[in-house]
Amino acid sequence: MAGSSDKIVMLLIGAAIVVFLIYRLYLWLQTSPRSFIKDKIPINKVIHPHPAVDLLEDAGYEVVGGKLKIPLSFTLNGSRLYSQLFIDYIAVLDEDEEEDQDKYKDRHKDKDPYYLVILARPRKQLEFTGSGLRDAVLPYLLIYPQCSGILYVNPATSAIHRITFGRDDGESN
Repeated sequence: MAGSSDKIVMLLIGAAIVVFLIYRLYLWLQTSPRSFIKDKIPINKVIHPHPAVDLLEDAGYEVVGGKLKIPLSFTLNGSRLYSQLFIDYIAVLDEDEEEDQDKYKDRHKDKDPYYLVILARPRKQLEFTGSGLRDAVLPYLLIYPQCSGILYVNPATSAIHRITFGRDDGESN
């Protein structure tokens, strides 16, 4: 009888150790800088037709996701304020086009192949200056730092601007 209770105690200790190890692994994956659980770009499978989709496909991109709404909340002097960011589409570079982009890919090995697509709005034009790009696209790149960049699409002019993020080391003129 004593041997039976020893086995039960050992089994309980073993189960506790397994649960603890799984919990620690989960915590480590959550806090890892290259975590595959945290900050993953969600993909909305509903893709509404738009001239921008055709424009992207003609330029060698494949649209893999539809509109995303990113809810944000801020606290200002104890009051809660809410806002949203919108991503119009998620696109990836087609495999044929990727071969032409080997030099680009070598510099961005740690990035996901996804591009966030933002459509030009008549009431909110993007200013193509350093500070204009910083103000308009930096929030997206900070929320999803692993994305390859942003595609700013203006269907009215058939223009696609690929915006990637880098830090200035202070040595460039």
